Amino acid sequence: MDPAPRPRPGPDPSTRRLAAAPSPAVAQRPAEPSAATSAPVALQPVPRSSAPSGRQARGGGPSAAEEPDAAREAGDDGPGRADPVRAAGALVWRLRGDRLQVVLVHRPRYDDWSFPKGKLEKGETAVAAAVREVAEETGLRIALGQPLPAARYVLGAGTGDRVVKHVAYWTAPAPAGDLPRPPRPDEVDRTEWVDVDEAFRRLTRRGDQVQLRALAALHADSCLDTWPLVVVRHGHARPTTVWAHDEADRPLVASGRREAAQLVPVLAARAPARVVSSPWDRCVQTVRPFVEASGTRLRTKGRLTESAHRRDPDKVARYVGHLVDKGRPVVVCTHRPVLGTLLGALAGRAAGGSGAAAAIPATDPFLAPGEALVAHVSRRSGRVVAVERHLPQP
Repeated sequence: MDPAPRPRPGPDPSTRRLAAAPSPAVAQRPAEPSAATSAPVALQPVPRSSAPSGRQARGGGPSAAEEPDAAREAGDDGPGRADPVRAAGALVWRLRGDRLQVVLVHRPRYDDWSFPKGKLEKGETAVAAAVREVAEETGLRIALGQPLPAARYVLGAGTGDRVVKHVAYWTAPAPAGDLPRPPRPDEVDRTEWVDVDEAFRRLTRRGDQVQLRALAALHADSCLDTWPLVVVRHGHARPTTVWAHDEADRPLVASGRREAAQLVPVLAARAPARVVSSPWDRCVQTVRPFVEASGTRLRTKGRLTESAHRRDPDKVARYVGHLVDKGRPVVVCTHRPVLGTLLGALAGRAAGGSGAAAAIPATDPFLAPGEALVAHVSRRSGRVVAVERHLPQP
């Protein structure tokens, strides 16, 4: 949940957002890095929204030192200030006819309306925190969609306890069924489906309109409804120079096993229908922790091995086209020499003008060991409209 923020040590979260659908706010702003990021991405100040102004906090609401309604948008953090507070959340959406609706939550402590969000727990990634917070505040079990502009603002403006807060946001299509009762009514006592126009008026913090406007722009561009194709490079494996056995049997080393464990929340947040992997040990070992934790179906494909790719790289390109055309959330784990063909085929399916093609790496080594690239594919066009990358923690 997201009570009055306290300073939190160190930059924690993992997500590098590289490209998104045509909305400029979405395409140009990187998402919050998560706990698994080796090099956090710098965030720019979030501009004030030009959408209709949200209502101001009532007299009994939180102060700037507690909650962001009265807080200023953050510019330079400045020297000597506390480490940023890291948080994450999601804009859960659905369509009712041609009306786009989002879930808003009401917190009795502050008497405010906002999107479900909350602070990262120690060692938690931003994607994991977003899924957890939505469940805790609304009772909904979601899968994350595209990244939205991150929020960045100052808490405690004008006081001696000035703290910058970063909030990473994603879209999240609503699961089937009714909106449950809030699981923790002392923290969130009301949840409501609200039309976007009404949400602009009801949101307490004006800065929240940035994410809402980006969501509405994705819907207007027919890019909101997407599914994820996740590409994973296997984790660090035993070097070939010290491995005297069959190349297919070369296993992960300790750092590679840690990278595989870190992938579990990243992949779980996308709720893939299946996992497809090269049958070689180092790839299977990379996705096995997620498969065992989630019960997701694992299939191995010989065409994803290095040797098969050397013989017929076109098979990999055709397989990418098959996966995109199939339109089901999927994870694909393979090797560095195969990534050039795989990612090149994926870039060829990118939507024009989205920036997604340029965000898909085109030079060796393509991805770091244990890194995951999430390509968001439009259900309407079958084109990649957004890309994000998740690096493991060293």
